[in-house]
Amino acid sequence: MDIDVECPPAKVTHGSNVRTAYLKIRKFIVHGKLAPGSWIIEGDLAQRLAMSRTPVRSALQQLQREGFVIEQKGATKAKLIVAPLTRHDAEDLYSIIARIEGLCARRVTQMPLPQRTAIVARLTQCNAQLERIRHSRPSGATEIFELDREFHSVLVKAGAGHRLLALHNGIEPQAERYWRLYASPILENLHASVAEHQAIIRAVEEGDGECVEKALQLNWQGGIRRLDQVMATFGERGDWGSAT
Repeated sequence: MDIDVECPPAKVTHGSNVRTAYLKIRKFIVHGKLAPGSWIIEGDLAQRLAMSRTPVRSALQQLQREGFVIEQKGATKAKLIVAPLTRHDAEDLYSIIARIEGLCARRVTQMPLPQRTAIVARLTQCNAQLERIRHSRPSGATEIFELDREFHSVLVKAGAGHRLLALHNGIEPQAERYWRLYASPILENLHASVAEHQAIIRAVEEGDGECVEKALQLNWQGGIRRLDQVMATFGERGDWGSAT
């Protein structure tokens, strides 16, 4: 006679707990739930995540290596804080992403015409939706952000190898922090972003690698100029100068 034996649930490994903690804390930081410049208290985070301190500590170490968290010297000991948002840091991030995406887009232009045509169709659809929003203004910042991210993601996923993709995935959430916290005023310049996207689409369609790389650079340079104007008005978040 066959007997059904209920297997015990698989034991959650330390590695999976660290990954879960890492993703959740990173999301808190990217979405501003852990404010730029705020002090990170390991025990509070562990309680908030319903985890022990061990995976949380490992996750924070990884986030520190990636620049989401930095160490700040206090009167008696060093402490971890959420990395502040500064104009200089934003410029660094945007320039790095521009280079990565430029390489990806150049590879896309080397693809056979049928593949490029399909990619152009997807890029055009994203940009057309942004253009409609620009005229009608019914949507919030989140939808515009997701459409813009999708536009760039089409190029990255199509043109990146695993190394470039890993680099992009590591740096892009850090730039997302700036977009989310300074989004509303930036939307006033949506027409400029749409025009820059159109130049990228045209270069992909023509298979011009040099032109598409330059167009990506101009798009991100335009983005940092628009962000810089907003940050000049509303200020930076946190105090980078006192961090080590």
